[in-house]
Amino acid sequence: MVEALHWQKSTYSGGAEGNACVELAVSPTHIHLRESDTPATALTTTPTALAQLLKGIHTGTL
Repeated sequence: MVEALHWQKSTYSGGAEGNACVELAVSPTHIHLRESDTPATALTTTPTALAQLLKGIHTGTL
């Protein structure tokens, strides 16, 4: 049985209304990201890989 994901608007989307939001959902082993204007398309990754990406962006090593 496939459990439905609970999508939440990212706090980094600020006060944007409508379709200008990044949304995320968490499953037991993965993090899912999508833009609210294209909800059928989602990026799925692991918490470790996402943390490494964010660290690289934050430190400028990418």
